[in-house]
Formats: sequence, structure tokens, C-alpha cells
Amino acid sequence: MILPATQAVAALLAIPALSAGILALIPAYRLSARLNVAAALLSFLAALSLFGARMEPQPFLLVDDLNIVFVVLNTFVGFTTSLFSASYIGHEVATGRLTPAHLRFYHAMYQALLFAMNLALLANNIGLMWVAVEIATLTTVLMVGIYRTHEAIEAAWKYFILGSVGIAFALFGTILVYMAAQPVVGEGLDGMVWTVLIRRVGEFDPALLNVAFVFLLLGYGTKVGLAPLHAWLPDAHAEGPTPISAVLSGLLLNVALYAVLRFKMLLAANSAAIAPGPLMVTMGLASLLFAGLMLYRRRDIKRLFAYSSIEHMGIITFAFGMGGPLANFAGLLHMTMHSLTKSAIFFAVGHVAQVKGTQKLSEIRGLTESHPFLGWGLVLGVVAIAGMPPLGIFTSEFLVVSSTFARAPLLALPLVLGLLIALGALLLRLQGLAFGPAAGGTAPVKASHLPMVGHLALVLAAGLYLPPMLVAWFQHVARILG
Repeated sequence: MILPATQAVAALLAIPALSAGILALIPAYRLSARLNVAAALLSFLAALSLFGARMEPQPFLLVDDLNIVFVVLNTFVGFTTSLFSASYIGHEVATGRLTPAHLRFYHAMYQALLFAMNLALLANNIGLMWVAVEIATLTTVLMVGIYRTHEAIEAAWKYFILGSVGIAFALFGTILVYMAAQPVVGEGLDGMVWTVLIRRVGEFDPALLNVAFVFLLLGYGTKVGLAPLHAWLPDAHAEGPTPISAVLSGLLLNVALYAVLRFKMLLAANSAAIAPGPLMVTMGLASLLFAGLMLYRRRDIKRLFAYSSIEHMGIITFAFGMGGPLANFAGLLHMTMHSLTKSAIFFAVGHVAQVKGTQKLSEIRGLTESHPFLGWGLVLGVVAIAGMPPLGIFTSEFLVVSSTFARAPLLALPLVLGLLIALGALLLRLQGLAFGPAAGGTAPVKASHLPMVGHLALVLAAGLYLPPMLVAWFQHVARILG
């Protein structure tokens, strides 16, 4: 059933918000896990309804071709992660790592996070978008520390402190945009409404816009995990529950990037303002090269893939910074493929850490021998995230590289170097993880493999054939991004 756009938007906000309140009251694991999955599924179905209808921009809410990409991807991965979470959290409850009180808190915060991300993506008010990103940050901070170990609390505090600095920069940048708009659109709500700003931004003071974008890129770039603003991300991935690692890498980083793209479009529409692309290209390349080198030094399997997320967000930021129809198309495709692939990897890694009883790479060996399904799933995920053909990330990386060679050949050299460095590190780590004599625990795993298999199947299918409808949709959005 296709809902009208206004009802679909209401559902995308109301379903997770109400579910968070209900789940906070339910201690039973099976019931709360099923309700969490049901709520995430309903949110995904509501997001699909946005394809069939549009609504007029409201002062606080907006549905356009750009945010539909993010909303659909966000709700789909949110749904599949809830399926993975049901089996993963079941093991945590059975082993006593999570109590009934923790369980209520976990499921309530999961839905609160989905609500905050949906609100950030649908916001037409730049102040409301900032608030939604802050809510998403706070919920993930609380979930990272849910195990209450010394390391988890330290990771949560680091995330909170660095995230607060970043969000403060973003708030200052948002205020500067309002100040630039005020002489043109007047005081009040219109100075914060994105659809009003984009129409009148050509009349704004370019000096204020320039300073604003620097603060916004630093602020939201902290949430994206761009180097050197990334320090919270590896700890948050390593110490929090693995479903939250999947959501962080697959979704929350995209939401922060979406905010950067909205402000990039504003600056691009003012001919006197600085070009935002070179700043994004610089931070993207720095993140790619830094993370690629750091992959060789990781000793924890979740930290390893956390740095892989930093690498790929650098590639995506670089592509959007280059701009133009082909680079923007490549950025959208790479963002989608990365979300699907990285969450699939964390689905495998979460259960691997449970059955092996450790996250140390040195103690996890021979997965294809001890746990063939998980092992080969992880092999396929790592091969995909490393950019090997014929999987979807190879296609998107090829498009990023080819568009860069066509427009800025000198930039293509460090780009390809970073890709090769990361490829070498991941294949080196994969050899020990997956092959050879088994080491670590050999207990059977009680897991739902459907989310991992579904994601990897989509990534493989995208590498072999991109449906014309998907290509046309991404091309249209790429033109909007400029």
C-alpha cells in the first residue's frame, strides 16, 4: 500500500518515536526483538511510499529527490540490522552481558536513533537538522557505553567529547548561515528554511558563507569520521554492540555527509563564495591515505573495519568534492554499496566475535574451516569492500577514478595509491582470518544469516548489472548536486 507523502513522512517519524517509548517498557527479549524488527520494517515500507508521491515543502519538513536516496537506504539498513540484532542480542542476553534493563534501553535507543536520523534527513530547517544530528549522536553515545566496562565507558566519553566539539562547530556554522540570510530574507523562520535559502543564497554575503562552510565541514565532518577528526570512531566501533557498529558505519556517517552536501549546494549557488569542492577533496584524500596506512596496524577486528569506514567515507567525500554528473553519480553509488557491504561485514564480525570469544585478530584464524558460512561470508564482504571485481564497490571506485583521471589527472595518483594501500592491508588481514588452521573458539553459532546474505547478494548484483531505473534515478540526483 502506497501512503500519501504527508502520511509517509509522519509514519517515518512517528513509528520509531512511538516504538522507542513502547520498547522502553518491555523487558522480554523475544517480544522486544520482534517489535523492534516490525517497527523497522514499517519504517522501510513508509520510506518506499515516498517514490509514489511528493509533498510541498513545509517550514520544517522536506521531501525531494536527494533525501529520498538517503531515507530509503537508511530505513532498509535499519531494518536488516534489526534482524541481525535479534540474534546477536539474544546471545548477549544468554551469556549475561546484557540484563533485562539493558535490553529495554538498547531497543528503545535503537528506535530513537532511527527517528533522529529520519528527522535529520527530512528536515527543511537547518536548525532542526542540527538538533536531529545531535540527538542521533547522544543516542549512539549511550549505546556505545551499554556494556559498562571501563573500555566501553572510555569510548563513550571520547565519542561524547569529540562529538560535542564537532556539533558545536556545526552549530556555529549554522548560526553564520542564518546571519548571512537575515539581511536578505529577514528575521525569523525563513532564515533557517533550506528551500528559502537555496532560492536566495545568490544575494547572501559570500564572506559569511565561506566562514560558515569551514565550520560546517569541520563540525559535520567529525560525524562523517574524516581524518583528522576521526578519533572517536574506532573506539566506538570496538566497544559498542556490533549492531551499533553496523548502523554507525552504514547509516550515521551518511546522515552527517548529507548535511555537508546540503550546505555544499548552498555555497555552489553563490558565485562569489569559495568553491566547497577543493576542501572536501582535500579532507577526502587525507582520510583515504591515512586510514589505508592505519589498516596495517590494527589488532582488533572491529577497529580494522572502523578504519575501513574512514577510508571509504574519504572516497565518498572526495567524489562529491570533485562534483559533476559522473563523480556525483559515483559518490552516490559508492555510498550505497559501502553501506550495504560494511553492514554485512559487521553482521559477520559480530557473530565471529561471539563464537571465538575475542575481537583480537591474532586469536581469530581459519574461519572458513571452523565456521564455513560465516567465514566465506566475511571473505566475500572483505573482497567487496576492498574493491575487487565483479562486486558493486569495484564499479563505483572505477567511476571515481575514471572521472578524476578525466578532470584532474594529478589527483588520480594519490587516489589510486590510497586504494592500493587499503587493498593490500585488507587482503593481508583476510588471509589469516579466513584460511589456514582454525584458532579460537569453535562453538556453533546461532545466527540469522539472512541480513548478511541479502546485503552481499545486492552488492554482487549491482556489480554485474545496474537496473536502468536505478541509474536514471542516481543520474538525476547527481545533476541536482551540481
